[in-house]
Amino acid sequence: MSELRFDGRSVIVTGGGRGFGREHSLLLASRGAKVVVADYGVELDGSGSSPEPAERVVQEIEAAGGEAVACFASVADESGAAQIVQTALDAFGHLDVVVNNAGICDHYWFDDLTAENFRRLTDHHFLGTVYVCQAAWPHLKRAEHPCIVNTASEAILGNVPKAVAYSAAKGAVFAFTRALALDGRRLGIRVNAIAPRGNTRMSAPSVLAYTFDQPEDNFMNEYFDNMRPEYVSPAVAFLAHESCELTGEVFVSGDLKMMRIAVVESTGLTFTPDTLSPETIGANLDALMDTSEAKVMGIDMFN
Repeated sequence: MSELRFDGRSVIVTGGGRGFGREHSLLLASRGAKVVVADYGVELDGSGSSPEPAERVVQEIEAAGGEAVACFASVADESGAAQIVQTALDAFGHLDVVVNNAGICDHYWFDDLTAENFRRLTDHHFLGTVYVCQAAWPHLKRAEHPCIVNTASEAILGNVPKAVAYSAAKGAVFAFTRALALDGRRLGIRVNAIAPRGNTRMSAPSVLAYTFDQPEDNFMNEYFDNMRPEYVSPAVAFLAHESCELTGEVFVSGDLKMMRIAVVESTGLTFTPDTLSPETIGANLDALMDTSEAKVMGIDMFN
């Protein structure tokens, strides 16, 4: 396969100043994309702000011969999302691809969470993704090969402790991605997502030690050293490229691996009005739980 290029394409990367977003920005720019590096420069919990992370990545891209502009705006605010999209239009005249990567981290046990914790995680992950997509949508409809790549998480599977608010917000991104892909299909706008694995601020040994209640040394070994954020970006570039026909899909990416996350529906049970009861459900629980012949549910399941 020939090199997948983005020459002439205008791309937004939110959270593009650090971690996964930085690597996405650098890779896409190296392949010809004109990149808006959007980053509000917040701390892990969403507090504070600084234009420096976005500006630094733009300098890196320009030093390598690429083209990029920085945008200092928050995705958690509708006007900030609109500013990010407008920056792409002002700098490059059009918009082709949106990579929603911005997010924060704020882990607590459920009994220690407040409504404000849930609001803050939802604002940055889910609503931040929605706001940017809404602002970009009219312009993507005019693009030749429009595409959105969102950022979900394996935490939606319920496999990360102290992450109820984070998992819920990422679960909303997962559902939004699939629903938006169905909505955008009639317009030719593809929408996919990744669930990234990698060593970023959100998964530093100190953060993982607190989250999993284990010694910090447990997360300082060769396995975690190999969880490099740049190993995620090729998946983003593939999904963003015009040659990719996928939509409504979500992939785990990182650690030199890529895996599909699929929603499945088991064969299940069929009852009659006379046989349906709590007791018959319990008596046939093994058959209900059997996924050996489960069907993957795509976004076109009703077509």
